[in-house]
Amino acid sequence: MKLKAIEISALIALLFTVISTLSFESSCDGIREKVLRLHVIAASDSASDQSMKYAVRDELLRDGESIFRGSETLFQAEERIGASLDLLRRSAESTLKSLGCDYPVSVVLGRTYFPTRQYESITLPAGYYNAVKVIIGEGKGKNWWCVMFPPMCLPAAVKDSPSLDEILTDTEEEIVKGGKKYEIKFWFVEKYYELKEKFIH
Repeated sequence: MKLKAIEISALIALLFTVISTLSFESSCDGIREKVLRLHVIAASDSASDQSMKYAVRDELLRDGESIFRGSETLFQAEERIGASLDLLRRSAESTLKSLGCDYPVSVVLGRTYFPTRQYESITLPAGYYNAVKVIIGEGKGKNWWCVMFPPMCLPAAVKDSPSLDEILTDTEEEIVKGGKKYEIKFWFVEKYYELKEKFIH
């Protein structure tokens, strides 16, 4: 049975979309490999647990400012944060105790999945990123995240650390700052990872 012209056009359009998305995904992967994120997960969604999550966040960001000072590369930042995980855990638990809470805290450095998220004027594509994951108590509440390296969310600029536009290629920088221009492609990438999570993991 011969394909109608409209069906052929639709197939060609789909093919170009797939090829374009694969190229976009490759650039997105470059972004993921250059960023270190902080992921703080509250014990629950109660008002008190969410409030404590933000108190822990604020303390960890203050700690991060001194830990990352002088880090010029992601490798250096990860080495320093990796050596400071116990310090961060104790700092978080001390903050909770000062609020009258004895939740245990888990702090690990590893690969974590994030959906597409906007942070200030940039959009980070869905996928796996290196992240400092902080789990308070059972970790069943809403989370908070930011970019620790380059130090976009630390209380003050960390001396000698690069900015995001200094570590990304021109193509990668265009993607994170492209906003609505890449909205559909961001959607395709996120759906790809959702399906991958569902059927592979």
